[in-house]
Amino acid sequence: MCGIAGIVSLTERPVDPTAIKRMCDTIAHRGPDDAGYAFFDPGRGRSRRGATSTAYADEQFAHINEHLPVFGGAYSRREMAESNFQVALGHRRLSILDLSAYGHQPMSTPDRRHWIVHNGEAYNFQKIRDELEARDHRFRTGTDTEVILQLWEDCGPPCLDQLDGMFAFAVYDTVEHHLDLVRDRFGVKPIYYAIADGFFVFASEIKAIFASGIVEPALHASSLVEYLTFQNVYGRQTIWKDVQLLMPGEHLRVDPAKGLVGEPRQYIDAVGSFVEQKVDQESVIDEVSAGFRGAVQRQLISDVPVGSYLSGGMDSGSIVAVAGTSIDRLHTFTGGFDLTNVDGIEQGFDERRLAERLSYLLQTEHYDVVLHAGDMPAAMDKITWHMDDPRVGMCHQNWYVAKLASKFVKVCLAGTGGDELFAGYPWRYRAAFTCDSNDAFDDAVFESWHRLLPQGELSNLFSSDLKQCQGDARNSFDQVMGKAPQWHKDSSNVENLLHRALYFEFKTFLHGLLITDDHISMAHSLETRVPFLDNALNALAWQLSPTHKLRLSSLQEASRSGSFMDSSDGKYVLRRAMEKFLPSEFLYQRKQGFSPPDENWYRGPSMEYIKSILFDQRTLERPWFDQKFVRSCLNEHFEGQRNHRLLIWSLVSVEWIQRHFVDASTSHQSEMNHISNARIHV
Repeated sequence: MCGIAGIVSLTERPVDPTAIKRMCDTIAHRGPDDAGYAFFDPGRGRSRRGATSTAYADEQFAHINEHLPVFGGAYSRREMAESNFQVALGHRRLSILDLSAYGHQPMSTPDRRHWIVHNGEAYNFQKIRDELEARDHRFRTGTDTEVILQLWEDCGPPCLDQLDGMFAFAVYDTVEHHLDLVRDRFGVKPIYYAIADGFFVFASEIKAIFASGIVEPALHASSLVEYLTFQNVYGRQTIWKDVQLLMPGEHLRVDPAKGLVGEPRQYIDAVGSFVEQKVDQESVIDEVSAGFRGAVQRQLISDVPVGSYLSGGMDSGSIVAVAGTSIDRLHTFTGGFDLTNVDGIEQGFDERRLAERLSYLLQTEHYDVVLHAGDMPAAMDKITWHMDDPRVGMCHQNWYVAKLASKFVKVCLAGTGGDELFAGYPWRYRAAFTCDSNDAFDDAVFESWHRLLPQGELSNLFSSDLKQCQGDARNSFDQVMGKAPQWHKDSSNVENLLHRALYFEFKTFLHGLLITDDHISMAHSLETRVPFLDNALNALAWQLSPTHKLRLSSLQEASRSGSFMDSSDGKYVLRRAMEKFLPSEFLYQRKQGFSPPDENWYRGPSMEYIKSILFDQRTLERPWFDQKFVRSCLNEHFEGQRNHRLLIWSLVSVEWIQRHFVDASTSHQSEMNHISNARIHV
């Protein structure tokens, strides 16, 4: 797990080589173990096709790869500016596989034709390496990065569907002079890009793109409306103007010689087509159990300690049960909440007792952290700087548990994805039982996913300028639904609409969770792995009929009566499959999300902090919101009339990211500016 960055000139103008160092320094938290840079002059003035690049790489790589023409010493800003570099690659390394200096990046093939910067892991790299060695490939390192690089050299883009893992990488071809960006099929690892001022810029985090000095931070009005509609952004356009996100399973090619940036191409869709397996329930249970066990075991590859989150629920508990068969005294981590003066439903939000019970049964080395009401205000400054791309839910609880885990391990397993693959949110699927067409279903789902305010109230939040963008949120929603799999003629109406519901949440809600998980864990130099997002297990899950995942008769009755849909009616086949790993007391309990008691805290100990941010003069002068309506919503929450915790979190987040990046008034931005006169070692 690492941080990557790059700049490509789309004109004759050279790249400022100090910019790539600023970018990498900004995301040093993603890779505190090492840093590397490479610069390329593609020989402009000669025939661009087939011209030989001059590659400058940092001197730390000299003793590893004797093929590199290394230019040692310190180069001044003036000397570097006089160069004609057209491409720059940068890397920050978090050492997970092959901890030696041989894993240093940017990494090249022996002939220096192909260069890669890579973030993530390919869990099946050893199998691919064996196949490549059988075709006379030779390897200098024990990394998956070198395997990906040589696989790319061998097959090019068609190789991508062979990779099983989470990754975002860039490969530069010094002969053909093009750069390829790739993101894994699930979107576990992000990669952002922008085109501005004649340059193409990319990085693992948006703040690094801003650090290049090429892109000016400014909020994108339509995406801001979309975020405040769904507490998420569904398309490639981020909340920041000019900054886009490569979508899951996409490949993008940049041709600097022609000054062209191609359209992103989807090389694979993780959902695939619905081809239901008409098999008996017991066979399905055995398949899911075996598939899950294999997925966890594949994701244990590491040369550093591996741990796991443990909430007390089925998903994380099952991961720990399987991982514990390979790792003695597995480290596990839980977050709990101080429930002093907390009332209502939030009294049941602390899962420490269940986690401790599971830890005892599974014989793990267990640690927990207890969050108090003041912990959100204490960390919000740092959290929002790291979460430069705000997405679903609150995440200060994740921040503190990741911080705890990072003190003991560099890799942590998480249960993300189990609910989306195996139907873990029955109450969200009500429309599948009440609608009789895709259009009616889509209208119902669109309305239900207004997470912050009801559809009829949302326009009251926005200024007149933002009101004009509200239709764009529906367009973004429709674009997602427009790619949903076709109606399955052999399935019932309910089954088809349930498939549609699962597809939507997999493409939107899960994607938002993964971006949040990445930014929060990497803020603490911690790699998070998600075993449910495994190629084989994912393919199996999408082939299963909803009749295997949900107890439909119970849900249909609840839908007719308007009663609560019990969470234990979801993930039915997964619960049965996990009986091989966990006691039943952990399999059929009601679902409990990892959420702090913020409804109580926001109208109690955190109230003054919220007021200090949202009633501050800087906030009130922003052009986005109707401040009178905002104040009325806050008063409703403070007085106990309504629960606006998600709206409050989102408004505070939006204000903080403007302070960090638009106002440039924090120490983070000041540090970036001071770096600009630094000398760089190449």
